[in-house]
Formats: sequence, structure tokens, C-alpha cells
Amino acid sequence: MSGSSPERLDAHRFSDPALLAQALRHRSAGTPHNERLEFLGDALVNLFIAETLFARWPQADEGALTRARAELVRESALAPIARTLELGSKLTLGPGEMKSGGHRRDSILADALEAIVAAIYLDAGFEACRAAVLPWFESAIEALPPPHKVGKDAKTRLQEWLQGRQKPLPVYTLISESGEEHAKTFHVSCAVTDLALVTEGEGASRRAAEQVAAEAALVDLEARRAKS
Repeated sequence: MSGSSPERLDAHRFSDPALLAQALRHRSAGTPHNERLEFLGDALVNLFIAETLFARWPQADEGALTRARAELVRESALAPIARTLELGSKLTLGPGEMKSGGHRRDSILADALEAIVAAIYLDAGFEACRAAVLPWFESAIEALPPPHKVGKDAKTRLQEWLQGRQKPLPVYTLISESGEEHAKTFHVSCAVTDLALVTEGEGASRRAAEQVAAEAALVDLEARRAKS
């Protein structure tokens, strides 16, 4: 997929269009490709997000800030932003990646987004880069749960809820498993006897099923709290 060396991306017009062209060039298409820019862009994105969270969550501890940043900068969070910017159609890919649908792959899109960030930085400097990039993350930042809940899975949150109220820990029991060896479904229960609470969950692994059951328990507990 060969691009036309665009000069503008979203809110930034490049003084040096070659930087944008390189940021959009995957290694499968030859050199100069975007891997070095990706390295720099990764550091910049982490800094921008860390700075923003630090300012917005003055009471959050280091652990909560670290987990929130990880949520926002992981591949599965960056790829949707790249799609919003329509980077897939702008990428320059080699024949193999073109045939395999590389322009839709999360890893390639996330890498390209980081490379774009670096290209903007090199083209216009730190302040201009931050001003262009942070709006891309605004909705994701706004959607984050409270600091103490960020990045914690349902089993951990349920355990902490119970411990905070001096209640016994939940007991997870495998009810059944079905399906072929390579595609099993696990059915488990989550019981908190002290609260007369039993929920169930299914998943492709026992751990995944336990997470579903724990999430159901948390929903139930929240509903009870709302009624009280």
C-alpha cells in the first residue's frame, strides 16, 4: 500500500513531509521505516499521559498512576486512535503485509501512531507535539474509572471489597467444563457465604470464568449497596 507522502495529519501540518512519510512506512516496505520513530514516540506518549494523570489525579498514588498510564498506552488502546486518524489507509506496506491485511493489524497501527507522535515532535517541538497529541487521548482519559479501581481485575476488586469489610474471601468452584480440548468452556461459581451471595460465570479458561463470576458478584454487591 503505497502512500502519497501527505503533509497534514489531523491538527498538524508538517514542515518536513518526509517525517510523516517515514512515520507511515512499515519496515516491510524498506527503509527509511518507522521503527526508530516508534521508539521515540513511545517515550513521548508515556510522558504526555504521565504528566496529564499526575495533574488530574493529585491524590492518586504511584501504583494507580502507573496502572492508568498502562491502560492508556497499551497496543489495544493506541490502535483505535490510529483508526480514528485513518492511519491504516495511509500506511506504506510491503507486498506481504498488504496481502495479509497489515493495515488493519493492531500492532502495526499502534506502532505507526507512536511513530507519528515522534514525527510531530521532530517537526515542531515538544509543546506543539503535546498540543496535537493529547486530544487524541481525551475521551479515553475521561472514561477511566476512579484511581483506586484502574487496572485491577474483578477478582482483585472483589477480594479488596470483602477484606475492607472483614468478610471472608470468596470461594470459587468449578461447576462443569465442556467442549473439545482446544475449545473448552468452563463454568464456575463464586460464593461469599457470609453474605448469602452466589454468582456464576463462563469462560474459555477457569480463570476467565472466575473473573466473570467475580464481576457478577461486584454488580450484585453494588446493587445491594444502592438499595440500602
